[in-house]
Amino acid sequence: MHAPLATRIACLTTDNALSTAPFGAFAPNAAQAAIVRLAQRSGLKRGAFRPWMSRLVNVLGDGPLDVQYQGASFRFYHQGSATERGALFNPDYNLDELDFLRRHTPAGGTFVDVGANVGTFALVMARQVGTKGKVVAIEPHPLTFGRLSFNHAASKTAQVRLVQAAAGDSDGELMIESCGNLGATHVVTGPASAEAIKVPSLRLTSILDDAGVAQVDSLKIDVEGFEDRVLIGFFRNAPPALWPRAVVIEHLSQNEWQQDCIADMVARGFAIARRTRSNTFLSR
Repeated sequence: MHAPLATRIACLTTDNALSTAPFGAFAPNAAQAAIVRLAQRSGLKRGAFRPWMSRLVNVLGDGPLDVQYQGASFRFYHQGSATERGALFNPDYNLDELDFLRRHTPAGGTFVDVGANVGTFALVMARQVGTKGKVVAIEPHPLTFGRLSFNHAASKTAQVRLVQAAAGDSDGELMIESCGNLGATHVVTGPASAEAIKVPSLRLTSILDDAGVAQVDSLKIDVEGFEDRVLIGFFRNAPPALWPRAVVIEHLSQNEWQQDCIADMVARGFAIARRTRSNTFLSR
Protein backbone atom coordinates (compact mmCIF):
# COMPACT_ATOMS: atom_id res chain seq x y z
CA MET A 1 0.00 0.00 0.00
CA HIS A 2 1.45 3.37 -0.99
CA ALA A 3 0.82 6.70 0.68
CA PRO A 4 -0.93 9.35 -1.45
CA LEU A 5 1.43 11.43 -3.58
CA ALA A 6 0.70 14.61 -1.60
CA THR A 7 1.57 12.81 1.63
CA ARG A 8 4.86 11.52 0.22
CA ILE A 9 5.80 14.98 -1.03
CA ALA A 10 5.03 16.47 2.41
CA CYS A 11 7.68 14.20 3.90
CA LEU A 12 10.42 15.74 1.75
CA THR A 13 10.43 19.33 2.97
CA THR A 14 13.71 21.23 3.02
CA ASP A 15 13.20 21.85 6.73
CA ASN A 16 13.64 18.12 7.30
CA ALA A 17 17.05 18.05 5.59
CA LEU A 18 19.78 17.52 8.18
CA SER A 19 22.37 20.31 8.33
CA THR A 20 25.88 19.68 9.64
CA ALA A 21 26.76 23.39 9.86
CA PRO A 22 28.35 24.21 13.25
CA PHE A 23 25.99 24.92 16.13
CA GLY A 24 25.16 28.62 16.08
CA ALA A 25 24.96 28.83 12.29
CA PHE A 26 21.17 28.96 12.63
CA ALA A 27 20.98 31.29 15.62
CA PRO A 28 17.65 33.17 15.55
CA ASN A 29 17.79 36.60 13.96
CA ALA A 30 16.32 39.54 15.89
CA ALA A 31 12.84 39.14 14.40
CA GLN A 32 12.76 35.38 14.96
CA ALA A 33 13.98 35.77 18.54
CA ALA A 34 11.22 38.29 19.21
CA ILE A 35 8.55 35.90 17.90
CA VAL A 36 9.92 33.01 19.98
CA ARG A 37 9.92 35.19 23.13
CA LEU A 38 6.36 36.29 22.42
CA ALA A 39 5.25 32.69 22.00
CA GLN A 40 7.02 31.60 25.20
CA ARG A 41 5.39 34.37 27.24
CA SER A 42 1.90 33.76 25.89
CA GLY A 43 -0.64 31.43 27.44
CA LEU A 44 -1.29 29.74 24.09
CA LYS A 45 0.55 26.43 24.26
CA ARG A 46 -1.36 23.93 22.12
CA GLY A 47 -3.51 23.50 19.03
CA ALA A 48 -2.85 25.49 15.89
CA PHE A 49 -0.87 28.17 17.69
CA ARG A 50 2.58 26.56 17.53
CA PRO A 51 2.41 25.52 13.84
CA TRP A 52 1.26 29.05 12.99
CA MET A 53 4.14 30.59 14.95
CA SER A 54 6.50 28.13 13.31
CA ARG A 55 5.41 29.25 9.85
CA LEU A 56 5.84 32.88 10.86
CA VAL A 57 9.36 32.25 12.16
CA ASN A 58 10.19 30.42 8.94
CA VAL A 59 9.03 33.40 6.85
CA LEU A 60 11.51 35.54 8.79
CA GLY A 61 14.36 33.09 8.13
CA ASP A 62 14.20 29.71 6.45
CA GLY A 63 15.53 26.61 8.19
CA PRO A 64 16.01 25.30 11.73
CA LEU A 65 16.92 27.32 14.81
CA ASP A 66 19.90 26.80 17.15
CA VAL A 67 18.78 27.47 20.73
CA GLN A 68 19.17 26.41 24.35
CA TYR A 69 16.43 24.27 25.93
CA GLN A 70 16.59 23.31 29.62
CA GLY A 71 20.35 23.92 29.63
CA ALA A 72 21.21 21.81 26.57
CA SER A 73 21.97 22.87 22.99
CA PHE A 74 19.52 22.00 20.23
CA ARG A 75 19.04 22.58 16.53
CA PHE A 76 15.25 22.52 16.26
CA TYR A 77 13.69 21.72 12.87
CA HIS A 78 10.42 23.20 14.07
CA GLN A 79 8.55 23.11 10.76
CA GLY A 80 8.50 19.30 10.50
CA SER A 81 8.33 18.13 14.12
CA ALA A 82 5.69 18.78 16.77
CA THR A 83 8.20 17.82 19.47
CA GLU A 84 10.73 20.40 18.30
CA ARG A 85 8.02 23.07 17.93
CA GLY A 86 6.88 22.38 21.46
CA ALA A 87 10.34 22.69 22.97
CA LEU A 88 11.06 25.85 20.97
CA PHE A 89 7.87 27.76 21.74
CA ASN A 90 6.88 26.48 25.20
CA PRO A 91 9.41 26.96 28.04
CA ASP A 92 7.37 24.52 30.18
CA TYR A 93 7.39 21.78 27.54
CA ASN A 94 7.80 18.38 29.29
CA LEU A 95 8.66 20.24 32.50
CA ASP A 96 6.34 18.17 34.73
CA GLU A 97 7.82 14.95 33.36
CA LEU A 98 11.39 16.20 33.66
CA ASP A 99 10.89 17.39 37.23
CA PHE A 100 9.46 13.98 38.22
CA LEU A 101 12.38 12.15 36.61
CA ARG A 102 14.92 14.52 38.16
CA ARG A 103 13.47 13.92 41.64
CA HIS A 104 14.13 10.20 41.23
CA THR A 105 17.53 10.43 39.55
CA PRO A 106 20.55 11.37 41.66
CA ALA A 107 23.85 12.77 40.46
CA GLY A 108 25.86 9.82 39.23
CA GLY A 109 22.66 7.90 38.44
CA THR A 110 21.31 6.34 35.26
CA PHE A 111 18.46 7.50 33.03
CA VAL A 112 17.12 5.52 30.06
CA ASP A 113 15.19 7.21 27.25
CA VAL A 114 13.24 4.81 25.03
CA GLY A 115 12.16 6.76 21.96
CA ALA A 116 14.61 9.60 22.52
CA ASN A 117 13.59 11.66 19.47
CA VAL A 118 16.01 14.61 19.22
CA GLY A 119 17.07 14.44 22.86
CA THR A 120 14.72 16.77 24.74
CA PHE A 121 14.70 14.30 27.64
CA ALA A 122 18.05 12.54 27.29
CA LEU A 123 20.26 15.60 26.92
CA VAL A 124 18.47 17.50 29.68
CA MET A 125 18.75 14.52 32.05
CA ALA A 126 22.46 14.32 31.24
CA ARG A 127 22.87 17.48 33.26
CA GLN A 128 21.03 15.83 36.14
CA VAL A 129 23.19 12.69 36.28
CA GLY A 130 26.38 14.68 35.70
CA THR A 131 29.64 13.50 34.22
CA LYS A 132 29.77 10.47 36.53
CA GLY A 133 26.29 9.31 35.57
CA LYS A 134 24.94 7.64 32.46
CA VAL A 135 22.13 8.24 29.99
CA VAL A 136 21.08 5.69 27.37
CA ALA A 137 19.15 7.29 24.50
CA ILE A 138 17.40 4.91 22.09
CA GLU A 139 16.12 6.23 18.74
CA PRO A 140 15.57 4.19 15.55
CA HIS A 141 14.67 6.72 12.83
CA PRO A 142 17.81 7.62 10.82
CA LEU A 143 16.86 11.26 10.28
CA THR A 144 15.81 11.79 13.89
CA PHE A 145 18.90 9.94 15.09
CA GLY A 146 21.02 12.32 13.00
CA ARG A 147 19.41 15.28 14.77
CA LEU A 148 19.88 13.60 18.14
CA SER A 149 23.55 12.99 17.34
CA PHE A 150 24.06 16.63 16.36
CA ASN A 151 22.37 17.89 19.54
CA HIS A 152 24.42 15.42 21.58
CA ALA A 153 27.65 16.80 20.14
CA ALA A 154 26.49 20.41 20.51
CA SER A 155 25.56 19.82 24.15
CA LYS A 156 28.92 18.15 24.91
CA THR A 157 27.32 15.37 26.94
CA ALA A 158 29.83 12.52 26.84
CA GLN A 159 27.83 10.63 29.49
CA VAL A 160 25.05 10.00 26.93
CA ARG A 161 25.22 6.73 24.98
CA LEU A 162 23.25 6.82 21.72
CA VAL A 163 21.62 3.63 20.39
CA GLN A 164 20.28 3.64 16.83
CA ALA A 165 17.66 0.91 17.09
CA ALA A 166 14.05 0.31 17.99
CA ALA A 167 13.41 -1.17 21.41
CA GLY A 168 11.20 -4.21 20.97
CA ASP A 169 10.16 -7.55 22.39
CA SER A 170 12.91 -9.43 20.53
CA ASP A 171 16.27 -8.88 18.85
CA GLY A 172 15.92 -8.60 15.08
CA GLU A 173 14.33 -6.03 12.79
CA LEU A 174 11.16 -3.93 12.65
CA MET A 175 9.51 -1.66 10.12
CA ILE A 176 8.89 1.93 11.20
CA GLU A 177 7.20 4.83 9.45
CA SER A 178 6.68 8.53 9.98
CA CYS A 179 5.44 11.31 7.74
CA GLY A 180 4.87 14.97 8.41
CA ASN A 181 5.75 14.64 12.12
CA LEU A 182 8.93 12.76 12.98
CA GLY A 183 7.89 12.77 16.61
CA ALA A 184 5.09 10.38 15.67
CA THR A 185 7.38 7.69 14.22
CA HIS A 186 5.84 4.32 15.02
CA VAL A 187 6.39 0.62 14.49
CA VAL A 188 4.37 -0.73 11.58
CA THR A 189 1.86 -3.28 12.87
CA GLY A 190 -0.40 -3.30 9.78
CA PRO A 191 0.08 -2.53 6.09
CA ALA A 192 3.21 -0.43 5.56
CA SER A 193 3.21 2.84 3.64
CA ALA A 194 5.69 3.61 0.88
CA GLU A 195 7.92 5.53 3.31
CA ALA A 196 8.27 2.68 5.85
CA ILE A 197 11.85 1.65 6.55
CA LYS A 198 13.48 -1.36 8.19
CA VAL A 199 15.53 -0.77 11.36
CA PRO A 200 17.31 -2.97 13.92
CA SER A 201 15.21 -4.05 16.90
CA LEU A 202 16.73 -4.89 20.28
CA ARG A 203 15.27 -6.00 23.59
CA LEU A 204 15.75 -3.39 26.30
CA THR A 205 17.70 -5.93 28.35
CA SER A 206 20.10 -6.38 25.40
CA ILE A 207 20.58 -2.62 25.10
CA LEU A 208 21.26 -2.14 28.79
CA ASP A 209 23.63 -5.11 28.94
CA ASP A 210 25.61 -3.77 25.98
CA ALA A 211 25.77 -0.34 27.66
CA GLY A 212 27.08 -1.86 30.87
CA VAL A 213 24.04 -0.73 32.86
CA ALA A 214 23.35 -2.74 36.00
CA GLN A 215 20.95 -0.34 37.73
CA VAL A 216 18.41 2.19 36.37
CA ASP A 217 17.11 5.13 38.37
CA SER A 218 14.53 6.42 35.91
CA LEU A 219 13.12 5.64 32.49
CA LYS A 220 10.96 7.50 30.01
CA ILE A 221 9.25 5.66 27.15
CA ASP A 222 7.36 7.11 24.20
CA VAL A 223 7.17 4.71 21.26
CA GLU A 224 3.73 5.49 19.86
CA GLY A 225 1.72 2.46 20.90
CA PHE A 226 4.55 -0.07 21.16
CA GLU A 227 5.23 0.57 24.84
CA ASP A 228 3.67 -2.71 25.96
CA ARG A 229 5.88 -4.82 23.68
CA VAL A 230 8.97 -3.15 25.12
CA LEU A 231 8.03 -3.17 28.81
CA ILE A 232 6.12 -6.42 29.39
CA GLY A 233 9.05 -8.57 28.27
CA PHE A 234 11.56 -6.37 30.04
CA PHE A 235 9.90 -6.66 33.44
CA ARG A 236 9.28 -10.37 32.89
CA ASN A 237 12.92 -11.17 32.07
CA ALA A 238 15.08 -8.51 33.74
CA PRO A 239 16.21 -9.00 37.35
CA PRO A 240 14.37 -6.68 39.78
CA ALA A 241 17.68 -4.94 40.49
CA LEU A 242 17.55 -3.61 36.92
CA TRP A 243 14.00 -2.25 37.19
CA PRO A 244 13.86 1.57 37.22
CA ARG A 245 12.66 3.34 40.36
CA ALA A 246 10.59 5.80 38.33
CA VAL A 247 8.95 5.61 34.90
CA VAL A 248 7.21 8.13 32.67
CA ILE A 249 5.19 6.38 29.97
CA GLU A 250 3.18 8.04 27.22
CA HIS A 251 -0.33 6.61 27.21
CA LEU A 252 -1.83 8.49 24.24
CA SER A 253 -1.68 5.36 22.04
CA GLN A 254 -2.68 2.79 24.66
CA ASN A 255 -5.56 1.68 22.46
CA GLU A 256 -2.86 0.02 20.32
CA TRP A 257 -1.40 -1.96 23.21
CA GLN A 258 -1.88 -5.71 23.15
CA GLN A 259 -1.50 -5.80 26.94
CA ASP A 260 -1.89 -3.16 29.63
CA CYS A 261 1.72 -2.49 30.55
CA ILE A 262 0.75 0.04 33.23
CA ALA A 263 -1.39 -2.56 35.01
CA ASP A 264 1.49 -5.01 34.68
CA MET A 265 3.84 -2.53 36.37
CA VAL A 266 1.35 -1.88 39.17
CA ALA A 267 1.09 -5.63 39.73
CA ARG A 268 4.88 -5.69 40.09
CA GLY A 269 4.89 -3.09 42.84
CA PHE A 270 4.84 0.24 41.04
CA ALA A 271 2.43 2.94 42.14
CA ILE A 272 0.83 5.52 39.85
CA ALA A 273 2.06 8.87 41.11
CA ARG A 274 0.29 11.07 38.60
CA ARG A 275 -1.41 11.21 35.21
CA THR A 276 -1.28 14.08 32.73
CA ARG A 277 -3.01 14.43 29.38
CA SER A 278 -0.20 12.51 27.70
CA ASN A 279 1.72 10.55 30.32
CA THR A 280 1.48 8.31 33.37
CA PHE A 281 4.11 8.71 36.12
CA LEU A 282 4.96 5.61 38.16
CA SER A 283 7.41 4.95 40.98
CA ARG A 284 8.34 2.20 43.41
